[in-house]
Amino acid sequence: MKYLIAVLPLIIGFFLDLMIGDPYALPHPVRLMGKLISALESFFRKLFPDRLILAGTLLSLTVLILSSAVPLIILLLCYSLNPWLGVGAESIMIYYMLAAKCLCTESMKVCKAVEEHDISEARRAVSMIVGRDTDKLDEEGVIRAAVETVAENTSDGETAPLFYMAFGGGVLGFFYKAANTMDSMLGYKNEKYLYFGRFPAKFDDVMNYIPSRLSALMMIIAARILGFNAKGAWKIWRRDRGNQASPNAAQTESAAAGALDIRLLGDACYFGKLHRKNTVGDNIRPVESEDVRRVNRLMFCTSAIMLIFAVSVRAFLAFLSGGFYGAF
Repeated sequence: MKYLIAVLPLIIGFFLDLMIGDPYALPHPVRLMGKLISALESFFRKLFPDRLILAGTLLSLTVLILSSAVPLIILLLCYSLNPWLGVGAESIMIYYMLAAKCLCTESMKVCKAVEEHDISEARRAVSMIVGRDTDKLDEEGVIRAAVETVAENTSDGETAPLFYMAFGGGVLGFFYKAANTMDSMLGYKNEKYLYFGRFPAKFDDVMNYIPSRLSALMMIIAARILGFNAKGAWKIWRRDRGNQASPNAAQTESAAAGALDIRLLGDACYFGKLHRKNTVGDNIRPVESEDVRRVNRLMFCTSAIMLIFAVSVRAFLAFLSGGFYGAF
């Protein structure tokens, strides 16, 4: 029973996400993290106006500590009152840290709009899940953007959180999500964030270094299971995984490109400025709306493989600690 308590939150949280997805009508911890980051940004910029790297570093440390301390206190209290109360609380935390259902739902809105030949709606839908400018994208560009964001966020939104929650449950999941949220908000290489966002960007690179590569390998296995081009996924991943400025950016995207026999990434506009980027994959065939469905299947299968890995790690750690690993 003790070992079951250790692994149940991972399993329950995973399937809650698959069934329910992002609860738009309810407060979400990631959105609360975003509000905290915005408030602290103003505070630390005013406190250290001429030392922006220090300001960004102090902001990051503050957000990481608060984002971990709150779930830790909640779980310590719940598990001390009743193990099953702890399981319930941690299951909800893990559910909140995962995004597979939401990512699939939002990307399929793009797919539907493209298939209905509504390019304006397709651009609007894809703008909700990508950071680039979308107002001038053609149909192929819209599809490619949707495929790329699902491939990339297979790691950031699903498998990387699972990886960390295998070792530290909901607390480490919140810690990872705080780091990832700071990077998405502050990690831009523009005039405003070049120095202020340096620490959060570099720290996110460190946090994702192992999970992104492990996720890519699991995506290659998923390609084999699903009947996609697993050999191509392996080939393109090994060849193109270092094609982007970030050490982690092209890991799962290169594996997905190889699995689907398409070319991804390339130049993109952000805030009206063109950014030159290398491509990943070979242009064996043009992208099509069905690729959005294909990459979502890759995401779900990759996530399931990571869940098996995470549960196995969690069970092993519970065994080493005498069964109390998941119950503090």
